[in-house]
Amino acid sequence: MVAIQIRDVPDDVRDKLAAQAKAKGQSLQAYLLEMVTAATRGPSNQELYERLWASGGGVDLSTEDVLEAIDAGRREADAKWS
Repeated sequence: MVAIQIRDVPDDVRDKLAAQAKAKGQSLQAYLLEMVTAATRGPSNQELYERLWASGGGVDLSTEDVLEAIDAGRREADAKWS
């Protein structure tokens, strides 16, 4: 395995990470390894986006379409709770 070093981590960031690790009963190294490993599981948002468009599953909506859908949802919620 390789070692990764992060330089210039602010003290307050290190302290918060150490506290989070301690709360989970882990060393800081184990906690950070878990975080880095979790960040690499599954596809990234960019990969998902690219897959969606490559499969032809994209939706062609304008900003106006989206805003109208939001307004319609709000009107529906207002009617429900009025």
